[in-house]
Amino acid sequence: RPTMSPSIAIPARIERPLRDLSAWLAHFRAAPIPVLDSTVDALQVLAANEDVVDAHLLAETLASDPLMTLKLLAHVGSTSRRETDVETVVGALVLLGIGPFFRCFSELTPLSQALCNAPEAADVDAGLQAVLVRSHRAARFALGFAAHRMDPDAAVIHEAALLHGFAELLLWCHAPALALELARRQQADASLRSAVAQQAVLGITLADLQQSLMRAWRLPELLIRLGDVRHAGNSQVKNVMLAVRLARHV
Repeated sequence: RPTMSPSIAIPARIERPLRDLSAWLAHFRAAPIPVLDSTVDALQVLAANEDVVDAHLLAETLASDPLMTLKLLAHVGSTSRRETDVETVVGALVLLGIGPFFRCFSELTPLSQALCNAPEAADVDAGLQAVLVRSHRAARFALGFAAHRMDPDAAVIHEAALLHGFAELLLWCHAPALALELARRQQADASLRSAVAQQAVLGITLADLQQSLMRAWRLPELLIRLGDVRHAGNSQVKNVMLAVRLARHV
C-alpha cells in the first residue's frame, strides 16, 4: 500500500534575476512545487486508509493548499489526453483515480524543506505566510461574491482566487533573496506598484510568469482566463480580481 513520504530533493535557488521570461519559465517548470507540511502529514494519514478515501474527502484535504492544488492540476494538465478541461480539484481527482493519485504523489517536498537554510529564514517564512493568508482570504471573498451572483462556476472562481498568488509563492520558495528585496522595496515606498517593482528586481512581472506557467502546464482555459487582467471586463474575472484586491487591502 502506498505511503506518503517527503522528497529529499531540495530545489536549487535563484540568487540573481534570470535573463528573460523564457528562462524563468524553464526554471520553474523544472523545479519541484513544494506543498504545505500539513498537506504532507494529512496525505500520509489518508494513504494508510486508501480504501475509505474518495475524491471529495481528498479534495477537502487539498482545498487549503494552493501549491498542492496547483501541483495536482499541473500534473493532470500535462499528462491527460482529455478532450475537455477538468476545472476543479474534485474533477481532477476523479479523472486521475484515488490509487493513482497516491502513487503519483508518494514523494512531496514540504515547504519547511524547500526553505531549509534560506537566507534570513524568519523573514522569508513571514513573507510566504503572508501570501498564503492573502490567498485563502481572496478565495473566501471570491466564493462569497460568486455565490451571491449565483454563478455556476463558483468552485472554479474560488480556485482561481486561491491560485492567484502562486507565482509569488514559488518565488519565495526558489528565489527567497529576490522575494525579500521585492518586499522591502514595497515596504519602503507604499506608492510603488507591484508590477513596477517586479520588473525592476526580476526583469519580469509575476503576472506574466504565472500566465506562462499556467499555459505550459495546460491548466483549464477558464482558470487561465480568470487570472488574466486583460479580461477584466468579464464579470467572472472581475469577481476574482476584486476579491484579490480586497484581500490585499484588508
